[in-house]
Amino acid sequence: MTIVIVGSHSAEATMPMIDVYAAAGTFPDTSKLAQELAATVMTVEGVPNIPMFRKNTAAFVHELPASGLANVDGDSSYVRVQVLTNAGALDRDKQLAVVAQLTELVAAAAGDPTLAERTWVLLTEAPEGGWGLWGHAHLNEELVAAARAEIAKLQQQ
Repeated sequence: MTIVIVGSHSAEATMPMIDVYAAAGTFPDTSKLAQELAATVMTVEGVPNIPMFRKNTAAFVHELPASGLANVDGDSSYVRVQVLTNAGALDRDKQLAVVAQLTELVAAAAGDPTLAERTWVLLTEAPEGGWGLWGHAHLNEELVAAARAEIAKLQQQ
């Protein structure tokens, strides 16, 4: 098996956390949605398909009572998606792709194409050193080094 991390930019090693907030019942299969969101972000980022990234790229679907969210007019048929990555993980093309693809997934999972008009996707970056994993607050370069070490180990198998 050959897996390669190309280049040396620290943004290559990222394991995003995705949070979706919606009224209860918006999605018939929240588990499937969570898995598809995580896989989509991992694909857009272009990180290697290794256990380190697969195990630490995750989505959480938070179902709220309809009374727990509203716009100015009282409509609660909105979805908020927040994607947290390490600093610099998404260049402009990747930002556009993540927002478009996650919006599309949310609408499809709800079975409501109009939900795309009421889905907010927020891209948030953790500051350098503000990415905790394995009980350690990592710098981006440490995450890249960990990914490269895992790739080297996998290539030896």
